[in-house]
Amino acid sequence: MCPACMGPENDTVISEFLLLGLSEEPALQPLIFGLFLSMYLVTVLGNLLIILAVSSDSHLHTPMYFFLSNLSLVDICFTSNTVPKMLWNIQTQSKAITYEGCITQLYFFLLFGGLDDFLLAVMAYDRYVAICHPLHYMVIMNPRLCGLLVLMSWIMGVLNSLAQSLIVLRLSFCTDLEIPHFFCELKEVVQLACSDTFLNNMVMYFVSVLLGGGPLAGIIYSYSKIVSSIRGISSAQGKYKAFSMCVSHLSVVSLFYGTSIGVHLSSASTHSSHSSAAASVMYTVVTPMLNPFIYSLRNRDIKRALKRFFGMAGTKGTIIPG
Repeated sequence: MCPACMGPENDTVISEFLLLGLSEEPALQPLIFGLFLSMYLVTVLGNLLIILAVSSDSHLHTPMYFFLSNLSLVDICFTSNTVPKMLWNIQTQSKAITYEGCITQLYFFLLFGGLDDFLLAVMAYDRYVAICHPLHYMVIMNPRLCGLLVLMSWIMGVLNSLAQSLIVLRLSFCTDLEIPHFFCELKEVVQLACSDTFLNNMVMYFVSVLLGGGPLAGIIYSYSKIVSSIRGISSAQGKYKAFSMCVSHLSVVSLFYGTSIGVHLSSASTHSSHSSAAASVMYTVVTPMLNPFIYSLRNRDIKRALKRFFGMAGTKGTIIPG
């Protein structure tokens, strides 16, 4: 262990880390600020509209839209955990984040990232039941099961993030406390430690395989069954209708896992931490921003619900002269 090591349990306690962000060029900071502020506002507004549409229209009180509204809520929380702090640091020209703030951000990043993963798997199962067992769909996907699936997703997400955050607390850190990222990313924080990180690395790899590969395997299995079922449909119109029921979800899954796997592969192949941080923007910011567009552009039910909602809001806001 290095002589300059510090830890929360020692006399010299870590007060803060430094988030280096996407670029240290002063000229680029206004551009980064404007770009991320715009993406954040679009993400929050888009996902809020999905939640409002589902909650205000009784026709959308179905398992699929219940899971979609939960995904939208998680996406808002996911981006709100990282982007506002980044914007604040740029605005105040500060790179600091407190030790407690870093651990808290790390915890919620793992929580909401894991929830995204679990909810996409739950939604794949929902599409599997809807296409492969349409006559028993409402019996199988009853409100109790839907609630249990979401509850289990939260429980697994909390346990995962709590376990990984707690073992970070045991680490001691040296004087180099610069994180080459725009948020407290687990791998980057662990790499700063000057105490033994074997347990942390083992847990990270185990969780990546179990909680990352598990839901993905479930999604692949569900869609293999869906493809087999669609192939068995005789009419072209029936095939198109069945495929259209899952195309939005399949697009979101491809975007989420494609960007996540791409970021991990690029971070493994490149030695530039700033390049990895820039690549991670795809699944931490861009994917939650695009999800509402993917689900609403081809979805007549969502469009109809939004028109009805704003129509009702406009009617209530109209003052009738006496």
